[in-house]
Amino acid sequence: MDLRQLRNFVMVAEHASFTRAAKVLGVAQPAVSTAIKKLEKDLGLVLLHRQDKRVQLTAEGRELLPHAQAILQRVEQATQAMARLRDLDRGEVRIALPGMIGSYYFPALLMAFHHRYPDLKLSMYEAGTGEIRGMLERDEVDIGIIAQPGEQYGLETVPLTRAEMVAAVGYEHPLSSQDEISWEEFFQHELVMFKRGYYHRELVHEMAAETGQKPEIAFETNLLELIRSIVRQGFAITTVLKMVVENDPEIKALPFKEPIHMDLHVGWKSGRALTQADRTFLDFLLEQKTD
Repeated sequence: MDLRQLRNFVMVAEHASFTRAAKVLGVAQPAVSTAIKKLEKDLGLVLLHRQDKRVQLTAEGRELLPHAQAILQRVEQATQAMARLRDLDRGEVRIALPGMIGSYYFPALLMAFHHRYPDLKLSMYEAGTGEIRGMLERDEVDIGIIAQPGEQYGLETVPLTRAEMVAAVGYEHPLSSQDEISWEEFFQHELVMFKRGYYHRELVHEMAAETGQKPEIAFETNLLELIRSIVRQGFAITTVLKMVVENDPEIKALPFKEPIHMDLHVGWKSGRALTQADRTFLDFLLEQKTD
């Protein structure tokens, strides 16, 4: 029993005629007759009474008809759903991104994308770069924004943008009188930092090792607004993307004497077939990328 046989059977049953069914289907009448005979043979049942030019359903045919109609309807619905996905009337892109990037770099991009493709759903997940790699590998998200990807196994990445890292200090803090800062000076003060697994935290430990310093982490949180509040009140300093604090009147962005930049990449699982929705979102991001 296949879809072609069911479609022929339903047409004959609904039109009570092989000739009219063939016309609707756009095929020759013998082809319709042959398909139904094959269906009856496969089922071992007689589905139609054929008397002269009259066609009537048998009891078995009446039993099969609603099932056949339902099957064909579901196939049509599935076909339409796939067509909508191709046309981006529906579909979902699951995106993982670090909280700092999501809060300050992506909102305008996401709104622009939504304006262009209003029926495409974007589901966003916040995590550190390390966890994002794992989410991509486990197929929990489709696309991830990764900081400083380096050599990646199992992932494909393309550059998106470069952002400057700065030290963030409150204007009541002694460092606020300076125009720049060294890492040695940075490590002489109490820090508020993201938890391990976030690029900014890993950068601090990397720079501490390079300069022979031990970071004094007084506060540890992944809540960006709490970090900003602690910095504003002068309780600790931190390092963040310049875009996070450059317009905050209560926080001073101090560039490092040797500028530090973070390279952001878009990543996805190697060998994973991107859906049309995924590819559209990826192409959109790369259209907007900055150096």
